[in-house]
Amino acid sequence: MRIGVLADTHLPSLVRSLEELGPQVADSLRGVDIILHAGDVSAPSVLEWCQQFAPVLVAEGNNDLFHDSRMAKTQFLDVEGWRIGMAHELRPESRPVDVIAHAALHGERVDILIGGDTHVERLEYRDGMVLLNPGSPILPHHLSTRLGTIAVIEISAHRVDAEIVVLGHSEGRPNPCRRLDLSVTTEEFRMPVGGAN
Repeated sequence: MRIGVLADTHLPSLVRSLEELGPQVADSLRGVDIILHAGDVSAPSVLEWCQQFAPVLVAEGNNDLFHDSRMAKTQFLDVEGWRIGMAHELRPESRPVDVIAHAALHGERVDILIGGDTHVERLEYRDGMVLLNPGSPILPHHLSTRLGTIAVIEISAHRVDAEIVVLGHSEGRPNPCRRLDLSVTTEEFRMPVGGAN
């Protein structure tokens, strides 16, 4: 399964839709099976735009002051034997991931933990969990409106491949983000913390 992950679209703002930034977001979402949005959508029109590519699930952000059946405080998804959990805020992301997951997901155990809020991309495998923040496609690192990042996850029964996709540069406004990727197998997930003995 191929999953597109967004967060912190905050639209409409200086631009009314992601398309006004160029074709990069749409190009990155073509061919995904589902889109996970980690909150601060801000308006239902963003979800309708995303829905043209795939079904959408949203973890409600602090700026999501509307009701939508696709939105909840936390979202859980089981894919090919992997459990994904998503909440808007995971801060501070430097804490042990089990502490982050316990606070954000009320004790639910997951293999992949997704959050947003910071507008800063993060992708790492730590303490038996993948931690992913896709950053923002429109307000990266809380800078002015410009192209930023999204994430794409490929999941099979035995492997998770994830990538932070840097969407390019907006004219006169460089993208401050960096591409990140990782691959983790089921064997690595089962390995004791600290690696093999």
